[in-house]
Amino acid sequence: MPAPDQPTPDLGRLIVQGADQPGIVSAVSSVLARAGANVVSLDQYSTGFAGGRFFQRTAFHLDGLAGHLPTLSAELDEALGSLGLSYRLIEARKPKRVAIMASKSDHCLLDLLWRQRRGEIPMNIAMVISNHPDLGEDVRGFGIPFIHVPVEKGAKDVAEKEHLKLLKGNIDLLVLARYMQIISGDFLEEVGAPVINIHHSFLPAFVGAGPYQKARDRGVKLVGATAHYVTEDLDEGPIIEQDVVRVSHHETTPDLQRRGADVERQVLSRAVTWHCEDRVLLNGNQTVVF
Repeated sequence: MPAPDQPTPDLGRLIVQGADQPGIVSAVSSVLARAGANVVSLDQYSTGFAGGRFFQRTAFHLDGLAGHLPTLSAELDEALGSLGLSYRLIEARKPKRVAIMASKSDHCLLDLLWRQRRGEIPMNIAMVISNHPDLGEDVRGFGIPFIHVPVEKGAKDVAEKEHLKLLKGNIDLLVLARYMQIISGDFLEEVGAPVINIHHSFLPAFVGAGPYQKARDRGVKLVGATAHYVTEDLDEGPIIEQDVVRVSHHETTPDLQRRGADVERQVLSRAVTWHCEDRVLLNGNQTVVF
């Protein structure tokens, strides 16, 4: 697992990607060196020696970072623009503003709320939205707004319009913490932020209701979970993180559900952490995770 950045006031992150070519690392290092920045960590990856895609994440410390950002941006525009590269320059001290959508299952939701309270994930949870009222008291106990938006049969578009009123322009990330509704392509296009989902890794082998019972009936030997970005193609977005645990014939269906919930919590929290630390870079329908 990547070592977390220490969110000091003057820590910056520079994300660079584009067509691989000679001189990229030198160009980035030169700009940072001229500014007086100290590189704390640097990760890079190329998909191929010739004609590949280049990805780089640099964490650096620079006294008075906020005041240097305009100059740094101008120099990066010149140095990287001439190479046809895109970049993001980020102040690590500013946590991502996150919203969570959930239904009735609480394990992933409460784990994220708890990790934010302990400062384990660099995020501020702005709100929790649910299509059921069941988790309201638990969420409000963390001092976070809980908003109940019912999804009536045949009127999902009405609910999504309410969601967009709450979310659009207000968040950097939306997390589906076992939100048991399919998200429409129109919603994804309009929400203006990446969306991360978590699901058990029985899909597509055991779809529909009662997947853990179906899995036990087949005698599965592994229980797992997958966290991925959401696209219009159901459960086919770029994968961020996965994990599994071994199970045996001794375990009952409730045992499988419990162990599955444990894996889902861990996988989702890692995926959200890595996203909030700007470690996840998209490469088509794949991810590069530094």
